[in-house]
Amino acid sequence: MHEITLAAGWITTGTGLGNDIKDLIFNVAIPVLCGLFVVVVGWKTKAPGPTIMAVIFAAIVWGGSANMDTLKDKTTEDINQYDDGGAGQQLWNQGDQ
Repeated sequence: MHEITLAAGWITTGTGLGNDIKDLIFNVAIPVLCGLFVVVVGWKTKAPGPTIMAVIFAAIVWGGSANMDTLKDKTTEDINQYDDGGAGQQLWNQGDQ
């Protein structure tokens, strides 16, 4: 008997939609929501302090989402370093020197 994938077309369509939706979220939705967040905070508070903090927070969120590849690589580095036992770093048993 031959194995047949009955949903081959749907799997390809789902993968394509998944990539498109991911691009839509990272390139459109997050920047729009960050801008909307700043506008709403500025409108509701009518004060410069909270609005500036909203701009900073929105920039952190937007920047983090825009640099997911870099963050992924950094996280992988940290995990590998932790798995290697600190890669030669001794943070304990150094005593008072």
